[in-house]
Amino acid sequence: MNKREIENIDKNNIPNHIAIIMDGNGRWAKKRFLPRTFGHKAGVETIREIVKECSSLGVKYLTLYAFSTENWKRPKDEVNALMNLLVEYLRKEVKELHKNNVILNTIGDVFCLPKIAQEELKKAKELTKNNDGLVLTLALNYGSRNDIKNAIINILKEYDKGNVCIEDIDEDFIKNYLSTRDIPDPDILIRPSGEYRVSNFLLWEIAYSEFWFSEIYWPDFKKENLHKVILDYQNRERRFGGLK
Repeated sequence: MNKREIENIDKNNIPNHIAIIMDGNGRWAKKRFLPRTFGHKAGVETIREIVKECSSLGVKYLTLYAFSTENWKRPKDEVNALMNLLVEYLRKEVKELHKNNVILNTIGDVFCLPKIAQEELKKAKELTKNNDGLVLTLALNYGSRNDIKNAIINILKEYDKGNVCIEDIDEDFIKNYLSTRDIPDPDILIRPSGEYRVSNFLLWEIAYSEFWFSEIYWPDFKKENLHKVILDYQNRERRFGGLK
């Protein structure tokens, strides 16, 4: 994207919530004859750049698919490397996030993560909880089907206690039992790396999200690519099932 295209971005029509499936780290590394862990490290650098740019542009919510419930199936060494990178990222970046008024949030069952990762997440969330800038949500040990299942279980528990009537249950009611209850649905979902699927990510929430797919691997996704996504988003007509 050239300078003129950047200037064409309407600052009054910035997506409120951007969700990203950060994909392609391993293939990025393999293409360079490097271990997969090098790709994940490079991906962390991209996170740093995109978080900063989203804050600068006025995006209110950024949700990153960092570790899915299915990612435990990966080789143990790779899982351990990802957990270590999470801890390293939090230790290095939390002060900068706080300085830039970012609020750190999580979705998913973080209590299954290593204890050190849980502790660093807790400290980071506590430090940034009173900020009022970009809400950065890390999806960790997250799977949308599991989240919906847990919502159903909790609704049934409340029903058994007599706290819920069938007539109470509508979309807003269900939303309040999801882990995403405090964040709006994404305006656009980005998936780099050439894959065209949503991989059990925010299945309920992306019902009317715009999708943006790219062949670019996540470590190569730069702020210029983000600008292109936003400009593309602004040129789409969102009808939510209706007519203009």
